[in-house]
Amino acid sequence: MNSKAPQANALIEASSPYLLQHAYNPVNWNPWCQGVLDVAKNENKLLIISIGYAACHWCHVMEKESFEDLEVAQVMNTHFVSIKVDREERPDIDAVYMKAVQIMTRQGGWPLNIVALPDGRPIWGGTYFNKEEWIKALLQLQELFTSSPEQMYSYGKRLQQGVQQLSLVTTRAISEDSSEFCSSEMQLLLKEAVQKASESFDRLYGGQNYAPKFMMPTNYSFFLRYAHQTKNTTLLKYTLNTLDKMAFGGIYDPIEGGFSRYAVDKRWHIPHFEKMLYDNAQLIGLYANAYSLTKDSLYKEVVYQTIHFLKNNWQSPEGGFYASFDADSPKKGTVNTMEEGAYYTWEKQELQEALKDTDYDLFAAYYQVNSNGFWHESNAYVFIRNQKDAAFCQQYHLSLEQLEILKKQWQGCLLKLRKKRILPALDDKILTSWNGLTLQGLCEAYRVFGEKDFLDLAVKNARFIATVQMDADARLWRNFKDGKSTINAYLEDYASVISGFIALYQVTFEEKWLHKAHQLLIYTDTYFLDPETQLYFFTSKLDAPLLSPSMECEDNVIPSSNAIMAKNLNILSKYFLNTSYAQRSKKMLQLVKTTCEMHPTGHTHWLNLAMDFAYPFYEMVLPIKNDQTFHKELAAYYLPQVLFCRTSKESSLPLQQGKYSENHSLIYCCTNNKCNVPVKTFKEAYESYLELV
Repeated sequence: MNSKAPQANALIEASSPYLLQHAYNPVNWNPWCQGVLDVAKNENKLLIISIGYAACHWCHVMEKESFEDLEVAQVMNTHFVSIKVDREERPDIDAVYMKAVQIMTRQGGWPLNIVALPDGRPIWGGTYFNKEEWIKALLQLQELFTSSPEQMYSYGKRLQQGVQQLSLVTTRAISEDSSEFCSSEMQLLLKEAVQKASESFDRLYGGQNYAPKFMMPTNYSFFLRYAHQTKNTTLLKYTLNTLDKMAFGGIYDPIEGGFSRYAVDKRWHIPHFEKMLYDNAQLIGLYANAYSLTKDSLYKEVVYQTIHFLKNNWQSPEGGFYASFDADSPKKGTVNTMEEGAYYTWEKQELQEALKDTDYDLFAAYYQVNSNGFWHESNAYVFIRNQKDAAFCQQYHLSLEQLEILKKQWQGCLLKLRKKRILPALDDKILTSWNGLTLQGLCEAYRVFGEKDFLDLAVKNARFIATVQMDADARLWRNFKDGKSTINAYLEDYASVISGFIALYQVTFEEKWLHKAHQLLIYTDTYFLDPETQLYFFTSKLDAPLLSPSMECEDNVIPSSNAIMAKNLNILSKYFLNTSYAQRSKKMLQLVKTTCEMHPTGHTHWLNLAMDFAYPFYEMVLPIKNDQTFHKELAAYYLPQVLFCRTSKESSLPLQQGKYSENHSLIYCCTNNKCNVPVKTFKEAYESYLELV
């Protein structure tokens, strides 16, 4: 029998929406803290560490089946000390126990459920378990702990050693001679990495040739850049096809904008319906850059709609952006019966009634309201497209203008209908690293489209980070919710914010953002840097140690924090003419070179950095009077290997020294501290850049 506990457990004081979801479970949940760990040691009880996040569908399923069940609660409360962790607030804890479960089961995911010794060392774990499996496993583990504790402690010690080996990068000697790191070596690395990655390409639907399919924006940002700079037309075709198919698929929401987290099938049709800020933040920049290269209107539409979604649904009054929307929402006609995707799916009859005055037949053809778009599991339709607008217009004898009018009518009708539904639950915590990614995406969109609203959103977001999440000593907080900043920030927070501030400087040329980025870099060097490897630990030296220190070097849905930091070092080395930063960036890349070769799709942000060293990289210094036309001129080009700077009489930036003129508006195109003859127009500057290439 399932029943809600009449009283709240210790999670009732938490800030995390995910922890609060479990605050009335009959399980005696606790938040992660030293006091709770001490209780487990003092009472000699095994720990249950259950990790998830607010938008996680299977987390909700396991809660309903097990954690709301009195029988399960009795087992857990009698024999264990139980801890709930929001992986988004505490990625450090999640990383340690995820590695342990991957060692034990070769799989990972959420919910992540671990049984650990009283000292926190894991001994058993997995992801989702049904009620019977969960109870059986817990009772067996408790019996073994009672009868043979030494066996468990021995296994826990070995597993901890395995986690430590996975968490740290092995140090090896790196020559101080930079000639070892030659461009031809990097070009070969890149060529072989792309070749290896291409072995798993889905040439028909884009992405990787398996399901489920994650969008992995950092992969396609690299592929787009590599294809462009090396004139690899095959790779470019694959990359653009991937962007097309993602935008065509049910994974994209054509009514309100924004992408879901991943698709469960190979053709991007049925998403796992949760929407995450980190995906959409990166995809804004990816599609904006793709538009600057191709001028494809589909990519512009995606950028505008997605930013509109963020602004309307996730922007906080302070200027930050919230974390996510849940996958589940109330089933149509109900209030409490939750169903995955209920907010987004459509029945044919309701579509016919809503669109009877706007040419339903054309709508059904455009969004594949047929066997192609039908989702059998929900007996409803998830919109999917199969061609570009120009091809559709040709097939149905429409002009692009006529189709655009129809699309706006369709979206307006369905949005009005959708607003009658209950929104998925909002995780309204604001995570600093995800906001740093959003800041960068907004800046890239503004650079390409020159839309003032995009810049306004970016500036407001940056001010929030700089004034609320960052203190006078350049220390960042991880989380903001209900007016409070909490949790000492992690490396991914510093890395993403530094990158975001650099991006904001490149579209505003307000030097304060570049100096704030530099301040954050100095702080990160002080509290995160490992002097032996020149890589960064994920957690600050100020934080209490976990079972194993971690160095995050592998990309996931978010680029690895060390890769972002290495890129930041290289960019800041150019603005501040600090060669030591560039050398450190090279050393970091060289440490992961072998893993880049072995697992290229897990290290594409590193490979993006390798592009900076393998091929010429340029600085374009623009005159202060060039502001009015800068964005329109720049949008005509895709220039991933160029950074921008603006001359100013008051500037203290080393890169700008000697380039300001009272009488002339001159543009300098430079590489390796050598500049071409300055010119007066952006067109001439681009031609100057081509000469350097």
